[in-house]
Amino acid sequence: MLEVILMTKYKVDSIVIGSVTGIEDYGVFVSLDDYYSGLIHISELSHGYVKDVNNFVKLGDTIRVKVVDVDDEACHLKLSIKDINYHVSKPKRMEIVEVGSGFGILEEKLPNWIENKKQEYEMNKC
Repeated sequence: MLEVILMTKYKVDSIVIGSVTGIEDYGVFVSLDDYYSGLIHISELSHGYVKDVNNFVKLGDTIRVKVVDVDDEACHLKLSIKDINYHVSKPKRMEIVEVGSGFGILEEKLPNWIENKKQEYEMNKC
């Protein structure tokens, strides 16, 4: 029987990036890759009292987390955001600005283009 052993790339005290996949009263679930996931227990969110976990993260957020413990057998990590800047800045979306009047420009120029092509055709016909 062949046994597959996963060698973790996650080390205690390292900072990694993950995605928030679940929020419960007791903590936040974070997916790190196809194999590893972890939990930020409510006690690892802040040094102070945490009234609502939702005040720290939202479902789908990409955040930085600190690895507190690694369980390679279960592919599970204990995580913390207590002492780190956990927010990952998102690229700003650029506003799409309309230039011109859309297809109106094509409609306006089409008769002129057709006339030019007709003249070109007549000159090359000889």
